[in-house]
Amino acid sequence: MVTQPVLILSGPNLDLLGDREPEIYGPATLDDHVARAVARGAELGLTIDHIQSNSEAELVEAVHSARSTVAAIIINPAALTHYSWSLHDALAAFAGPVIELHLSNPAARESFRHQSVVAPVATGTIAGLGGHGYQLAVDAVAAMLT
Repeated sequence: MVTQPVLILSGPNLDLLGDREPEIYGPATLDDHVARAVARGAELGLTIDHIQSNSEAELVEAVHSARSTVAAIIINPAALTHYSWSLHDALAAFAGPVIELHLSNPAARESFRHQSVVAPVATGTIAGLGGHGYQLAVDAVAAMLT
């Protein structure tokens, strides 16, 4: 079986999951979420790579590199969701599916979280479903790539 590569990108502060505001983001760590996504990807013929960075520039570079190496991107841009036009532009130049992912529901939170500059260049958005969103994003990508 030939597998298709998918990149999961995780933005600032997601490395603190499990410790940071568990009442909002839950008790699971980022490694827990990624492990579930990798397992689901393997079931669906996808190889999942993951990059977490607290640096906007590193995430933009990862998207640039992904243009020639992966079939799809799943991105939880975290706080960059609301203001990173450089991430927006990088994702706009990516030809494959892009799934925007959020553990919490930004629309149900503070007003500054209501706008996403990533949404206009994403194929779809999954929000508010906690860690289950990672598996749903992998399912969505698999469906789009077949």
